[in-house]
Amino acid sequence: MEVAVYNIEGAATGRMVNLEETVFGLETPSDQAIYQDVRLILANQRQGTHKAKGRSEVHGTNKKPFRQKGTGNARQGDRKSPLFRHGGRIFGPEPRDYGFKLNRKVKALARRSALTYKAREDKVKVVESFGFETPKTKEFLSILTKLNLADKKVLFVLPEQDNILYFSGRNLPKAQVVTAADLNTYDILHADTIVFLEDAVNVINERLAN
Repeated sequence: MEVAVYNIEGAATGRMVNLEETVFGLETPSDQAIYQDVRLILANQRQGTHKAKGRSEVHGTNKKPFRQKGTGNARQGDRKSPLFRHGGRIFGPEPRDYGFKLNRKVKALARRSALTYKAREDKVKVVESFGFETPKTKEFLSILTKLNLADKKVLFVLPEQDNILYFSGRNLPKAQVVTAADLNTYDILHADTIVFLEDAVNVINERLAN
């Protein structure tokens, strides 16, 4: 599969770049793998710091609230019982890690499936590699405007870490800049359009090709 390469002015360069069929052109993308990977990504984003005090943790006296027999009420051990106001909570939430294990091959299949869906919808663009000497958000936005992507959620994929480009796009609410190594299924699906720098395509092809 080949797609056109654009320059930062939004014009086609006349060159084509190859998108591996095993990455961007699966015959049967796996929705199940996508579901599992997205679920894992969202689970890992949860802090898991929720906490409620049980009856052994709340402050209170250990004295019985009333005598055990003769009152007609159920016997009670102390005021920290969950049945009393300000008592401990029964089976309350405890700090925990919501993550779970997912095989590396399933994660790779999920990313290939998500990229396949984006390629089918013609939502993958390739731009020839460029750079700034200093972070320039205005110029970064100008490039997106020339590519007709200024009003869309854009995932900008770099071949390697480039802090200047990252800082240039960081303040744009609809733009996200990531490296090819950090590309994940959730970000792919969340974006309206994925813009690859030309060199990033080779990295993705090498990392995800069968």
